[in-house]
Amino acid sequence: MTLDQLRPYVSGAIRPFVVGFDRAGLSPDGVSVIAFGAAGAAAVAFYLGGVEARWWYAVASLLVLLNGWLDVVDGALAREQEVSSKRGDMLDHVLDRYADVVVIGGLAAGIGAYALGLAAVTGVLLTSYLGTQAQAVGLDRVYGGLVGRADRLAIIGLVGFLAVPLPATYGPYGIVGWLLVFLAAVGHLTALQRFYYAWRALS
Repeated sequence: MTLDQLRPYVSGAIRPFVVGFDRAGLSPDGVSVIAFGAAGAAAVAFYLGGVEARWWYAVASLLVLLNGWLDVVDGALAREQEVSSKRGDMLDHVLDRYADVVVIGGLAAGIGAYALGLAAVTGVLLTSYLGTQAQAVGLDRVYGGLVGRADRLAIIGLVGFLAVPLPATYGPYGIVGWLLVFLAAVGHLTALQRFYYAWRALS
């Protein structure tokens, strides 16, 4: 079970934010753009954590968690304002994918682990692609698997906080390097798991 499957149960917690954004005149698309801005800022902070001061990792983690929170709020706001649309859904997914790329890029660039970064980002993108490709061939959108986006953001946020006090001696790239290894391995496994589910469902 992934955290993505818990989205229907967090409506009470996000309700004050939905109401607040609605009263402030923000649109769901605007919230999606703000969420991407948080991801971009997180990428910069992750980079600085690797090349400048490690406390930047904590800043990056907070921004990653903010991105994930706003990613839940924008959909709820669209339903609140009764403006849900395919255009909004597409914008949300495109910005989420770019957010994934920049965050992982920031992690990898900060420690100079570009090969690990490439492996991680392809795993993450294929996970998301297989989830929506199932919908494209007539199935429901697939959020299951080992790790969904919500799980991934939570893990990145946790590791970012841990990277501040932990010494960078866990392997050649420290705990951030192991995070990239995890994202690469689990991302590709989750993509294959989603492919297998869709393949079986279409038989």
